[in-house]
Amino acid sequence: MMTLTDIPGLLVGHATDEEHRTGCTVILCPEGAVPGGEVVGFAPGTRETDLLQPHTRTEEIHGLLLTGGSAYGLAAATGVVRWLTERGYGLETIWARVPLVPGAVVYDLFYNRSLGKPDEAMGYQAAMNASTDPVRMGCIGAGTGITAGKLAGIDRAMKSGLGSAGIEACGVKVAALAVPNPLGDVVDPDTGEVLAGVRTLDGKGYAGAVSVIQAGESFFSLLAGTNTVLGLVATDAKLNKVQTSRVAKMAAAGISRAIRPAHTMWDGDYVFALSTGQGPEVDETVVGVLAAEVLGRAIAEGAKAAVTVPRQSEVVPEMPAYRDMRRP
Repeated sequence: MMTLTDIPGLLVGHATDEEHRTGCTVILCPEGAVPGGEVVGFAPGTRETDLLQPHTRTEEIHGLLLTGGSAYGLAAATGVVRWLTERGYGLETIWARVPLVPGAVVYDLFYNRSLGKPDEAMGYQAAMNASTDPVRMGCIGAGTGITAGKLAGIDRAMKSGLGSAGIEACGVKVAALAVPNPLGDVVDPDTGEVLAGVRTLDGKGYAGAVSVIQAGESFFSLLAGTNTVLGLVATDAKLNKVQTSRVAKMAAAGISRAIRPAHTMWDGDYVFALSTGQGPEVDETVVGVLAAEVLGRAIAEGAKAAVTVPRQSEVVPEMPAYRDMRRP
């Protein structure tokens, strides 16, 4: 099975804090990669994402941070920058090489009450752990504390996880990494099966997020700013910055296929795109179509790889995962 590290020029590393159930995931492109990005949710938490816009003059970045900890977790990017600086990577300026490392966060403070992690040290450790090995999935890195199906309350939610998938077609490789922490359900994009989402009142079955909304059982106001799906799609195809930005926009369709409902007012969805340019020139429409496919699959793989988290407190109950749920 292909994962993001099958794209030449990319490395992925995780750092995980089991005690606070949080972590971060770093994608390194030390020699540079052409970036793009697309905001598709209404409550994003990001760092330096203006660099990704096609009208800016920045032509490459050197890493990406996907992290837990809500806005506090953005501090981990400083550790990634330090790791790259120590090894001489970055944008060459008159006085120094400056690594460019945009990032985005998910909200995992149901578990992580420290409000101090992920931090610079954790970001540095994730960069240290980065390799070309197949991406480890599930409750690891930025996926450590993520959940799905919170729109009827945290006591009816399920555990989610970080996932990755890829495909090789039309002479190019396209792969994705996803951190699904949505208000709604994670579903299999091919079958529609719910993989992680709102549970029934007895906690033993799937209620269906859209059905819950139709029944008036949702608690949107209590969950503002606590949900996000982060996606990254990457390719070895030669693309310029405008083309890579178009790929990010097309790839967002993968979220709509695997999250139900997607892009709500209470989700901060963001899609990054990278081109390492080590493959052939291919029309960006082809890459975008493939990117949407693999992003949907990556979201589903993350839910399938998640594991149940035991009851943490009176406030945070047991959070079951797909593998432990009763099937219809």
